[in-house]
Amino acid sequence: MIAQVIVDVAAKQTDRIFEYHIPNELTDVAVGSRVIVPFGRRKVQGFVVGISEATSYSGKLKDLLVVVDELPPLTPELVALSKTLADKIFAYRITILQSMLPRVMRANYRKILVPITEEAKSLPMFKEEVVDLDELSNLKIIVEIKKLIKDGQAQIEYLVENKAKKKKAAIYLLTKTKKEYQTLLQNIRSTAKKQQLLLTNIIEDYDNYPKLGPDIENELNISSSVLRTATEKGWFAKKEQEIYRDPLKDFSSNNVEKASVELNSEQLHALNSIGTSIKEKEAKTFLLEGITGSGKTEVYLHAISIALKQKKNALMLVPEISLTPQMVKQVKERFGNNVAVLHSGLSEGEKYDEWRRIRRGEAQVVVGARSAIFAPLQNIGLIVIDEEHESSYKQNDTPRYHARDVALLRSKFHHCPVVLGSATPSLASRARAQKGRYELLLLTKRANQKSLPKVDLIDLKTVEFAGGQFDLSVPLVDAIKEKIAKKEQVILLLNRRGFASFMLCRNCGFVLKCPNCDISLTLHKDTQQMQCHYCGHKEAIPRKCPSCQSEKIRFLGTGTQKVQEELETLIPEARILRMDVDTTRRKGSYKKILDSFGEHKADILLGTQMIAKGLDFPNVTLVGVINADTALSLPDFNSSEKTFDLLTQVSGRAGRADKTGRVMIQTYNPENYAIKLAQNQDYEAFYQKEMQVRFQGNYPPFFYTTLITITSKNEQSAAKEAFVIKRMLMRELHAPTIILGPTPSSITRIKNQYYYQILVKYKYEPKLHNLLHQIQDDAQLAQKRGLNIYIDNEPERIM
Repeated sequence: MIAQVIVDVAAKQTDRIFEYHIPNELTDVAVGSRVIVPFGRRKVQGFVVGISEATSYSGKLKDLLVVVDELPPLTPELVALSKTLADKIFAYRITILQSMLPRVMRANYRKILVPITEEAKSLPMFKEEVVDLDELSNLKIIVEIKKLIKDGQAQIEYLVENKAKKKKAAIYLLTKTKKEYQTLLQNIRSTAKKQQLLLTNIIEDYDNYPKLGPDIENELNISSSVLRTATEKGWFAKKEQEIYRDPLKDFSSNNVEKASVELNSEQLHALNSIGTSIKEKEAKTFLLEGITGSGKTEVYLHAISIALKQKKNALMLVPEISLTPQMVKQVKERFGNNVAVLHSGLSEGEKYDEWRRIRRGEAQVVVGARSAIFAPLQNIGLIVIDEEHESSYKQNDTPRYHARDVALLRSKFHHCPVVLGSATPSLASRARAQKGRYELLLLTKRANQKSLPKVDLIDLKTVEFAGGQFDLSVPLVDAIKEKIAKKEQVILLLNRRGFASFMLCRNCGFVLKCPNCDISLTLHKDTQQMQCHYCGHKEAIPRKCPSCQSEKIRFLGTGTQKVQEELETLIPEARILRMDVDTTRRKGSYKKILDSFGEHKADILLGTQMIAKGLDFPNVTLVGVINADTALSLPDFNSSEKTFDLLTQVSGRAGRADKTGRVMIQTYNPENYAIKLAQNQDYEAFYQKEMQVRFQGNYPPFFYTTLITITSKNEQSAAKEAFVIKRMLMRELHAPTIILGPTPSSITRIKNQYYYQILVKYKYEPKLHNLLHQIQDDAQLAQKRGLNIYIDNEPERIM
């Protein structure tokens, strides 16, 4: 048999199938298997994408060497999907196959030196187990190694290591009858309390053995030494067994099959439409547009129940890791141990185990962020994408896929519906629903029959500020104090982290910038450092101007840290939790912060956009937006849409239970249509207005867009290559296709790379697809000249 393999080398020349002979002893090779194959002088990992009985190759095929996993990690569906995606998003197929797996399952390569002659084997350097060439720094040894290779006494080999490790635990099996254990208990000395406790448990819980060591220790509060003694006495037979790491161990699921909430007429109509498609196996797309608090989550959960009753599985995506704890809690309470989670907040081991649980068919419901769209779930009956408008569903680096597009492809394969849910659907999805390509399902009233919260706009041009920082207005601070006095809670949004946005010298006008990027450094007071939010560069906070040595320096702009400090001064009795990238780096920090707030251990939750959507806290009666203009000023075609979405979503966090909610939005642009319409959560009016703006500017959804980005350490090289590509496009493409650029990006230099870009806008352009593939192929040659070329289909950001 012949295996068709895609090898782990991302290059134009290797982006094709290589054939290998399958030796008779490798009986477990299948489509989707990870294998190790000889490739030139080295060994590399690859994926089996097909198996055939014959080959057109006239020479002798090399043999497959190793099959890495006992069960192929990728399903045949995902293997086929990788081919379709590679063509659609202009990526090498291997990069998509690798993206489908948890990072820990990607190959780790080591370059080692192997002695050939007996003389070389006796050398001191080979006394060690392995001579790792990647870690060598001793010049004398490097010279010696070069001579050994030249003389044919040693050779370089490549090791392919599998970083994925299974977790093992001791399991204890009983060796005696219940009667024999009763006799042991009667004869044991009275002082051996722990052994008495263990024997009593064995007798009372006889039928529930064998048990894992950690479970026995936790249950009886005994140490491992007690189990060791019991094993030595012959009470147990001890074996090693693989166990799963459980990322959901902190989520209680006492209420499995919890009584589901009764749906209102709009929810029932939506559920019936989705349920019919599940039962009839229709690859149909529904846009569930519902105001904040209208009970979209309940519709999802009821629909998942229908899929499970049809013996189907369900996949549900949420946009932020911060949303995952709350969503997982609800899904876990409804469906118990059938739930698996996949997101970047898990440890590598947890991701690996969850992936294998899903692949083995041991989980029926998967909840996760963007990459969970590649979960190896089979027999899918429903795919849900919550907050479908969110830009985090688009991957910003290679491979640049959009989870929504992948969901639609998987829907076709499994003949199952996709539900796109949002209070503020993306304009593209809403336009498709208007054309009838998606079925629009509307939820126009809140599930608890309460009205939407009252929204006040505070004009920062005329208002009086509390404190001296010009961040918090007097009306907002007064409202916060009033809510805290009533033992109610407050959510405050500021979509900018750090303490101050930049350092300015009042003497010479110098602004401290990142040495690697064209961006000012942000002051972070908690770490006492200036930080770049693009490349991660850090340096000490200056006490004098680096340019003129003046001490007249000011830290201007604002961030979540500064607002927290100001709140602590203005309202000292307030207990504040801050939620941004800086406070959520540690594993489990999202859940910890949200649990604390949910248990009313804090009065104010202050954070960036991660607190704006999906969260449900009944005691939150006030939402404050510190500055609604942060996204409006961005030079991007969808900045108004992002602003409207964010304000509408965060407004929906207030008054979700019995207490009336209030929202206060601080802005310098109260007349801007995005802010004005967000005040009334009037999505329909915003949709009409924004569609006019997009039509006039020839932007999506009226035009398709492709962004070509050229980067180089040399700015002239990037610009020159950009003009070469522009001329090629101009030669082949004709009106009404629009080619904009090349222009420098809004931040021209990031990580010492200069960025130039070309934007292609088109309605129908049959030549473009092949042209972009040619540019992708030419990019490999450009790389040798220090240039990188990236192609992004339907970019979320054009800046």
